Amino acid sequence: MTLVRFVRKNAFRNTRRSTLTVLSIGFSLLLLTLMISVWKSFYVDKGSEASSMRLITRHRVSLTFTMPEYYRQKIRAIPGVVDALPENWFGGKYKDDTSGNFFAQFGTDPEDFFDVYKEFQIPADQVAAWKRDRAGAVVDSELAKKYGWTVGQHIVIIGQIFPVNLELTIRGIFKAPEPTQSLYFNEKYVEEAVPYMKGQQGFYTVLADSPQDVGRIGQEIDAMFRNSPQPTKTETEKAFQLGFVAMLGNVKAFMLSIALAVVFTILLVSANTMAMSIRERTREVAVLKTLGFTRRTILGLFIGEAIALALTGGILGSLAAMVLGAGAAKAGGGGFFAGALNVAPTTMVIAWLVAALVGFLSAAIPAYNASRIGIVEGLRHIG
Repeated sequence: MTLVRFVRKNAFRNTRRSTLTVLSIGFSLLLLTLMISVWKSFYVDKGSEASSMRLITRHRVSLTFTMPEYYRQKIRAIPGVVDALPENWFGGKYKDDTSGNFFAQFGTDPEDFFDVYKEFQIPADQVAAWKRDRAGAVVDSELAKKYGWTVGQHIVIIGQIFPVNLELTIRGIFKAPEPTQSLYFNEKYVEEAVPYMKGQQGFYTVLADSPQDVGRIGQEIDAMFRNSPQPTKTETEKAFQLGFVAMLGNVKAFMLSIALAVVFTILLVSANTMAMSIRERTREVAVLKTLGFTRRTILGLFIGEAIALALTGGILGSLAAMVLGAGAAKAGGGGFFAGALNVAPTTMVIAWLVAALVGFLSAAIPAYNASRIGIVEGLRHIG
């Protein structure tokens, strides 16, 4: 019998206890994997190359305040700016108020939209149809799949912020690198129905000609409007998205506390299992020494068992997290937030390393103590 087979057999010799340990570790690693994925998406990933060239300009005080339409031309005149796209959040209701029917709706300029969001893929004839139809709309492919929408279909979105209902015809379906769960319609629809929105915009998406110009352009935009009645705040697209996350509170501290609690729980479960297992096998240790096993070999056997158990749970938990993350992204409703649950291969590897480390730490002390037991003392042990 090889040492690897010996470790495998002993790791699962008590089937019930080993199964419960693996399931406990697996559930903990599921949570940890999702937390790492969200952390990575929010605070590590820099976004796509296209998004790194875009900035968002909004009212300095809050998104609820609008800015004049003429800001667009002033921003366009700044050296290094390719275009400035106006966008307005509509915030309407589709079907009912359930969270499953929530998705983002923005009024924008169809003429320039796909020039700014160059990574969005859509047939040219659909873009042309959207530009011709004042009541037309384009939607994310994943959102269209969720509701079974097709090109030419009519939908109604009930206004909750603005006193108007959008009666739209889907003129195009675009595919984004990451699902946006968004719908875009012609901004003139709301402007013509709501007098106070005439000539007002919620925010501008600014496209720079290179990532190197992004910082300078943001500073120049804010400096231009610093003393105006509607001062601005310009930030990268990624920072703008994180602004919504910040509204939830100190998300960094929250995720860190959950991650630490999960690791501590795994350590307790694994340490308890290994301590019980090693204590029950004190006489076996003495027999192994009698057969010529060295202290180092016995230490390696016990630590190998702990790592095998922890890794089994870690692999199961991370695979379950990957399935849940993919399901959440496809289910939609959260856009940027749902997409943050996608589990990358590197995240799974990190989770496995954490599981292996926890397995090692949980068995190190009891395995070391067991390896020091003398043959006579071990054979006399009862328990």
